[in-house]
Amino acid sequence: MTVSIAARVCPLCEACCGLDVHVDEQRVTAIRGRGTDVFSQGYMCPKGVALKDLQDDPDRLRSPLVKRNGQFEPATWDEAFDEIERRLVPLRERHGPHAVAVTVGNPSSHKMGLLLYFGRVLKALGTRNAYSASTLDQMPKQLSSGLMFGHWLSIAVPDIERTDFLLVLGANPAASNGSLWTLPDFRGKAKALQARGGRLVVIDPRRSETAALADSHLTIRPGGDVFLLLGMVFTLFDERRVRLGAVAQHLAGLDDLRAAVQPFPPEAVADRCGIEAATIRGLARDLADAPRAAVYGRMGTCVQPFGTLCSWLIDVLNTITGHLDQPGGVMFPKAPAFQANTEGSPGRGRGVITGRHVSRVSGAPEVFGELPMVCLAEEIETPGDGQVRALITIASNPVLSSPNGPRLAKALDSLEFMVSLDIYVNETSRHADVILPGLAPLEEAHYDVAFHQLAYRNAARFSAPVLPAPDGHVPEWQVLLKLVAIAKGLGSGADVLALDDELLAADLAKGAGAQAPALLAAVSGLTGPERLLELSLRTGPYGDGFGQRPDGLTLARLKAAPDGIDLGPLQPRIPEVLRTPSGKVELAPPMLLADLPRALADLARAAPDLVIVGRRQVRSNNSWMHNLPTLAKGPFRCTALVHPADAERLGLVDGGMARIARNGTSSIDAQVEVSDEVMPGVISLPHGWGHALPGARLSVAAARPGVNLNDVLDESLRDPLSGNAVLGGVEVQVAALPS
Repeated sequence: MTVSIAARVCPLCEACCGLDVHVDEQRVTAIRGRGTDVFSQGYMCPKGVALKDLQDDPDRLRSPLVKRNGQFEPATWDEAFDEIERRLVPLRERHGPHAVAVTVGNPSSHKMGLLLYFGRVLKALGTRNAYSASTLDQMPKQLSSGLMFGHWLSIAVPDIERTDFLLVLGANPAASNGSLWTLPDFRGKAKALQARGGRLVVIDPRRSETAALADSHLTIRPGGDVFLLLGMVFTLFDERRVRLGAVAQHLAGLDDLRAAVQPFPPEAVADRCGIEAATIRGLARDLADAPRAAVYGRMGTCVQPFGTLCSWLIDVLNTITGHLDQPGGVMFPKAPAFQANTEGSPGRGRGVITGRHVSRVSGAPEVFGELPMVCLAEEIETPGDGQVRALITIASNPVLSSPNGPRLAKALDSLEFMVSLDIYVNETSRHADVILPGLAPLEEAHYDVAFHQLAYRNAARFSAPVLPAPDGHVPEWQVLLKLVAIAKGLGSGADVLALDDELLAADLAKGAGAQAPALLAAVSGLTGPERLLELSLRTGPYGDGFGQRPDGLTLARLKAAPDGIDLGPLQPRIPEVLRTPSGKVELAPPMLLADLPRALADLARAAPDLVIVGRRQVRSNNSWMHNLPTLAKGPFRCTALVHPADAERLGLVDGGMARIARNGTSSIDAQVEVSDEVMPGVISLPHGWGHALPGARLSVAAARPGVNLNDVLDESLRDPLSGNAVLGGVEVQVAALPS
């Protein structure tokens, strides 16, 4: 047996770990962590091993499917594209461009071709109905970062390897390996922090895997995060502990911020967040007194009614304690390619705006070019000019991932036409008329377009395909270009390589002017995503400038470095990183100050008796991972965690079943797990389950389908600033079911 070992970056979560993939005769035999990888240094979680299962999964689609007489039938690529042209073109002609909606899911951020080309589809369609997983996850952080620093992806991340004090709020990086923070082996880095005398403090309603590592764990009422954060900011002003440090001259709005937080002293917010006033003040003092400290918040701070305020206040705390843009604090990565805050004139820019258009039915404002995913069902259901009549889903499963999936599923059945680009017939793509399968990750090249922009350390890595693509399989970027050609009226038989040349030439003419022909000639030996990567690398902050810096980065240099290229620890970047119109860090954006009265009004409301929250599990980052045997094996994980006091009060027993309902409008039946892991008054269910829907083809997942937390959530609830869905802290009623 002759086994070769290929270097590969794992595409299954934001940690982006380096792998050694063992291959024998085009068959994966083993996967291990790559000890020489410059970024992950041998770390790998169970998801990396499961890449073999994904490659071999018999349920994964290998050829297009076209629905005929209500049943999916195999089709050739030409037949599939012809069907799309036959049905989509007249629909757009009859009803206009906004009659077609597009959804983009989380896996797209891990696929170079999808991430770099789906924007071309949106532009060609000309639709305002764009939706993504961002409004189920992270849009509050993107919006607050954009308002403060000038770009949606100028997100400051903790410099964990140099910090003395890390405060984690509503996040579980021990399970996620970071989220909006690309961080392999959080557990090891947290232990190293503690070994050098530092402290890890976690605030979460559940004793999560991260909380179990912490020096201190404080429980908080779900939805109370905004009040805790306001109380801490108040304390810093009240006790004159504000320290601006090296960024002082680059800040704007300090006085407005001070005035805005005056209604929120710790004594006023303590009951609502369930943390004593003295503890709130103590946390603020610890943060201010630590020489090197960082505050990090994620899903729990985003998927609530005040997600944008929470995201803003986290960075306010980092800033007014002197820990913004400082080693050991929170810092801005400098990615080698595709990062907007390394392009153009440094230190000042256009900033961000929202509301360039609004959703037709609810009037929800556009944010970062998209509308809230929770608005999709009503846009399909509601008649009138601009009604969504066709849908294209790109690696997206909103029937499971967004609130009230049954309503959305019913709406999808009413569409005139639907196309899914997906590797499975899942809970969403089962509604499609045409499914176009993507390649398995190991069959295509890989570069982390997004996650180098969020990395704990600057680096560059490229992975060549480990296995050959099946004969005749159309790469995903070319699939998207076929959709572009169809939308542009060029027909399903258009030459997508020629179209790619044409589109790139137009982009370069707009961005590079007279230099465009020379740039295009310099990358003439490449096509598709690799050509875009070469251009971005060579013109990026570490690039060779097409010969101006001989030692700079090129794609060839990356390909020759299977372990990646280390570009060093994060460095201070203010003011260079800023793209605000003022050229300052905006501490008091008017949009955010205007939302504080809503929080003040909510402070007077009594906290609900019982609420539900989600939880992340290391083996199920996305719903389709439940179909991989390596990740699906072991104890049943879709359980409702209930505190013993609540179980006794409600008559629930460990292993029994409970009905979880919301206002009598929707309910789910879940298996109970009695545990003091959650605080009283809180029930926790993991996300991404509910695989019992008819028509899906996920055989492993269907064997233990679990229930979908989102089916009991309210799709009308969202953070009004970012449009993000409220996925936690929702009041529920629970009753025991007969055994």
